[in-house]
Amino acid sequence: MSEIWLRTGEATVLAAEGQFTDAMPEVMIGSVRGPVGQAFAAMAGQVAGHPRMFVIRDLNQMVRPATMMTTKVTVNSAAYVELLGGVVQGAIGDAIVDCLAEGILPKDQADELCMIVMVWLDRRCADDPDLDRRDLYRANYEAMKLAVSRAMKGEPTVDQLIANRKSVSHYALEGVIET
Repeated sequence: MSEIWLRTGEATVLAAEGQFTDAMPEVMIGSVRGPVGQAFAAMAGQVAGHPRMFVIRDLNQMVRPATMMTTKVTVNSAAYVELLGGVVQGAIGDAIVDCLAEGILPKDQADELCMIVMVWLDRRCADDPDLDRRDLYRANYEAMKLAVSRAMKGEPTVDQLIANRKSVSHYALEGVIET
């Protein structure tokens, strides 16, 4: 496989009924010597309300390619941080390792690549006494694998976007524009 400079992908996996566990990761994958590597290094500091952390599967188990994650939502509680750095991080880490095992990510380039993941975690999860942590894991695991796969395949392709232009529209545009 040739050198990977910048690949992007995203996915949405919806929560189980009654949960707020929708997962919507956005991922950038690229060479440590390219623009993704530069952005990765620049993320080493912290930004108030948006913690940045290496993706680990468990203690002393940082994933390869090295991956930095941050949240798209401003963090406002320790309970939120616990979910983000626990179940969500674990799901993302497992998905990355499985992407390596399944050949979605090239094992021979694992140390030459890095990834940045922007994670959606609904604030309501932190305060939900009925939070289904298994569903939180499932949604984030499935979405991360799909986002990485899409990034590596360059999906959706330009042809797919053009073909779906009139049949697929953003959910927020319902009643706003005609398709």
